[in-house]
Amino acid sequence: MVCQDCKKREAQVHLTQIINNEKLSLSLCKECAAARGFHSPLDNVPFPLAEILSGLANSAPDAASVEPKDDLTCQACGLTFTEFTRQGRFSCGECYSAFRSRLEPIMRKIHGASLHRGRNPEYSRVDDNAPLPIKEEERLETELAKAIAAEDFERAAELRDKLKTVREKVGVEEISKG
Repeated sequence: MVCQDCKKREAQVHLTQIINNEKLSLSLCKECAAARGFHSPLDNVPFPLAEILSGLANSAPDAASVEPKDDLTCQACGLTFTEFTRQGRFSCGECYSAFRSRLEPIMRKIHGASLHRGRNPEYSRVDDNAPLPIKEEERLETELAKAIAAEDFERAAELRDKLKTVREKVGVEEISKG
């Protein structure tokens, strides 16, 4: 993205301000951002991500048994795991898959687990005991199919109405989120 001020250099500073419910977004190069008085307090403070990753990778349980000749390499971009730990970033999206076996122990050390189990979205928390609308929709569809197969048409009609209500609820939430 090109700087919105000079329209010459690559934008490196992205600023978003909300004033009186109006959103203002600016994408500026470092020079134009500095001219406007914007600067990061961490500009001159190095963040040693590469050193942190390298330390974690080297202290991983299987790190001692790994020979340099066994270094993993991303087939898509050619980045080796050793280069990743030195530079602290991947070269492409395939690196995640290529280095997965080495990344999982690192993620467990950093986060306590290698699988993210995040919270449910806010819009689904009307009642903490209520099922998520999409899961409820799937459950109702399954029950409806069973009721139709068993020729229990009264139950099928009841489930159809519940399913319609859930689908309307999900549709309203999606529209209000967008």
